[in-house]
Amino acid sequence: MTATADPRPLYLRAVTQLEKVVAGVTPELLERPTPCSAYDLRALLGHTAGGMHRISYVGEGGLWSDVPAAGGEIEDGDWVGAFGRARARWTAAWQDDAKLEREFEVPWGRVPAQAALGGYVMEAVTHTWDIARVVDPSAVLDEELAELVLGIARQVLPAEERFPGVPFGPVQPAPEGAGANDRLAAWLGRTV
Repeated sequence: MTATADPRPLYLRAVTQLEKVVAGVTPELLERPTPCSAYDLRALLGHTAGGMHRISYVGEGGLWSDVPAAGGEIEDGDWVGAFGRARARWTAAWQDDAKLEREFEVPWGRVPAQAALGGYVMEAVTHTWDIARVVDPSAVLDEELAELVLGIARQVLPAEERFPGVPFGPVQPAPEGAGANDRLAAWLGRTV
């Protein structure tokens, strides 16, 4: 992603894919583990929705640390609604083109809007893969989007510079012929 690129269409593309996967969530799946080892499915869904609210709050002018990285209490049958509300908030928060000319404070520092939003594109695409592994392992995910995000991930999270506190494990091997989503997951420390 270049310094002049508008990451908003990529984010919306990632969220659209995420919402399709979330539509398959059923209450009996919520306690199952996910490839993101810190979370079961319920906690990962909450974390992902919380991330959407966090970047929305940043776009509204708030400080990221004021918003927890969890979506709070969400009813078992309301995951689609929760993500729809998060998308609507994000869309309103980031509709002003002038915001792309500013810097924002996010967990990884004070960065241009493109880098702030790019990090959340990476989060949405990666957690969609995590969620799909539980909800529908045969789900067909957007390979072109994952390839773009993998390029970003390789730049901002080099394999040799992972340090304690970074929420990504060491790079894992991806199977021969793996698609971009699996290679992205492996780059971010998931076992594929």
